[in-house]
Amino acid sequence: MTITAPARGLRRGLTAALAVMGLGALVLPVAPATAAETIPITVTAGHPPAFLWVKTLSETFIPGVNKRLKDGGDQYRIEWTEAYGGTVAKIGSELEAIEEGISDMGFVGTLFEAAKMPLHNVTYMVPFTTDNLFLVTQTVTAVSKRVPEMDQEWSRYGQIPLAGASLDSYHLFTNFPVKSIDDLKGRKIAAPGPAANWLKGTGAVAVAGNLQTYYNDIKTGVYEGTLTFATAAAAAKLHEVAPYITKVNIGAQFAGAISINADVWADLPQPVKDAMTAEAAIYADTFAKAQVARVNASFKTMQDGGATITELSPAERKRWADALPNVSKEWAAELEAKGVPAKAVVQGYLDGLRAAGVQLPRNWDRE
Repeated sequence: MTITAPARGLRRGLTAALAVMGLGALVLPVAPATAAETIPITVTAGHPPAFLWVKTLSETFIPGVNKRLKDGGDQYRIEWTEAYGGTVAKIGSELEAIEEGISDMGFVGTLFEAAKMPLHNVTYMVPFTTDNLFLVTQTVTAVSKRVPEMDQEWSRYGQIPLAGASLDSYHLFTNFPVKSIDDLKGRKIAAPGPAANWLKGTGAVAVAGNLQTYYNDIKTGVYEGTLTFATAAAAAKLHEVAPYITKVNIGAQFAGAISINADVWADLPQPVKDAMTAEAAIYADTFAKAQVARVNASFKTMQDGGATITELSPAERKRWADALPNVSKEWAAELEAKGVPAKAVVQGYLDGLRAAGVQLPRNWDRE
């Protein structure tokens, strides 16, 4: 059972009280002065370790924190309980699980929290941008520093984000060939959360889905394809049921972050906080580099597995972008009516991309 921050504080207070009464030694044995304090932490993710953001959490972040604590004098040790693949928190429920203390920390997919964390879904509202996932993460992070309402989307649910992560560019995976957007008319295509906006005006029918269900749902005919990213598609072996891959380059997307319960964080000793903060930065960099390295390998794996890979022409890509309603403007206007500064976030994000040299087929904030 995970001991939450308040419970750990209560335990220490009880120990101190017993000591004052002279009962501490009778009830709780005194540990040697050199013994490390053990801190239980449950870390969760809805997806299994086959997906890189979870794999990096397990194989880079956690060992890195352990090493830093050991090298720093071994005063503190973390007893990790790793619960992935929906064993504690299912996809889309990670934010709530961490808020309620069911989990201490984990990877929260903000793309599945469009209602609670709308501003963190800004990249999904401005499609056809860039495949540079480093730039996407950096730009979203920069905007969040200028717009405090973005950080409030975490603090409102009692959490502190430690490291953001973006996914490689989204493409089209179908069980039928696609040469133009005309081929999408009447087709059922799965799109997670706000990604459904990318299909408006194309004639396709957007259907809710996620990486855990794509394979079986395409195989059984629930839908005929999906918009997703290559590294996940290869891991899920989607090419076996959707062998037609059309490179659309809708853009890399900010998808979530490692988050920790704020009460748990407040209760952690400073050396543990320092270790986690340092390793969170390494996690972000390691994940991004590994994600980039996996992209080409993923396409090769799928091609070797029988997939047919084509690329949508620049003219057809622009045609797709122009066919969409201004989803960015509509989204921002709806949030602005609720007092949420979505326009500033959209403009800040697109200005950041343009300043970095990204050529946009459509300037969503200037229409």
